[in-house]
Amino acid sequence: MNIRPSRRSRNILVDMTPLIDVVFLLLIFFMVSTTFDKQTQLKVDLPQASARAEESKEAESIAITIDAKGNFYLNDQELVTHDVDTLKRALKKAAAGGADIPVTVTSDKQAPFQAVMMVMDAAGQLGLSRLSFLARAAQAEE
Repeated sequence: MNIRPSRRSRNILVDMTPLIDVVFLLLIFFMVSTTFDKQTQLKVDLPQASARAEESKEAESIAITIDAKGNFYLNDQELVTHDVDTLKRALKKAAAGGADIPVTVTSDKQAPFQAVMMVMDAAGQLGLSRLSFLARAAQAEE
């Protein structure tokens, strides 16, 4: 009877193949389930404040006001009809061929969005790229 422990050391081998398979499956799963969406962003150039006032450029700006009914006012004068063609003709006349003239748009909060889009479209078609929007502080109702 042999009661002595055997002196042979056993080589224990761990098979790595299933582990590698699982890692590759996880890698493939995460690659397939990841969404690659390109978010479009609008580049906004913010103005910088300056201490001096430029009065000469103020006189050359075009002011467009849109009331609650969607009527257009160009430099405080109401347009005869309120369509894109009339607005383009009035903007072209006010710009006098200059594309660098700033256009300031002020609209009522109840103004239809279509009217604001018409102003943006007309200015874009005429090449007027310096478009800005004014916001007025809310007045307390009496």
